[in-house]
Amino acid sequence: MRSSITILVVLFLALVVAPGGMQRAQAQQGPYPAMAPLAQYLMPPRAEIALARSAAPASIADGATVMVLGSHGYSTAVHGNNGFVCYVERSWAHDTDHPEFWNPKMRAPNCFNAAAAHSVMPIYLLKTRLVLSGKSQAAIAQTISAELNDGALPALEPGAMCYMMSKQQYLNDEDHHWYPHLMFYAKGDVAKSWGANLHGSPVIAAMDPQNRLTTFMIVVSRWSDGTSGPPIRY
Repeated sequence: MRSSITILVVLFLALVVAPGGMQRAQAQQGPYPAMAPLAQYLMPPRAEIALARSAAPASIADGATVMVLGSHGYSTAVHGNNGFVCYVERSWAHDTDHPEFWNPKMRAPNCFNAAAAHSVMPIYLLKTRLVLSGKSQAAIAQTISAELNDGALPALEPGAMCYMMSKQQYLNDEDHHWYPHLMFYAKGDVAKSWGANLHGSPVIAAMDPQNRLTTFMIVVSRWSDGTSGPPIRY
């Protein structure tokens, strides 16, 4: 059980962003130096649909669009009607310098609201297409930067948020399930505007320089199936 918000911030940075020279060295020397065979990242479609929907309570996920991963990228498996989009992120959701960028075990169910589906999800979908086309990590980072610069990727929409409440999530090799949580997105490095990462604050924030977004996380008490999550102290 984590006893402070500082530990949670460090943990999330290790999970998702954590750029820098040391991280690059770990990526090159760690257990995942290159992409595994594609089959290790794929799932049977029905299992992937169920896992994607587990990101959010059934009242949301049952009406959501669901996307599944194939050999060339994601495609829509279920057409929803409530504006939400659920899918299961793989390891390349991490920053390209992350040591587990190629970890084939990662499965991170997300359920985006419409604003996030329109303006956050396209970055990940682009990274996926680049990965599956055989691009290097450096080339992926360069393409993302170029498309953000020239406006080919959409600007962040106000109110963009995401549910990550799946008990089946596997985020990395150290903390498989972490906590059920909600994520909110803001442009730039703006953690201070939410009072995030301060002693006693329930708001955790991490800046992702590659995507140029701050992700705010709020841990919740229950998984999407209604069962209790692990205890947490702020």
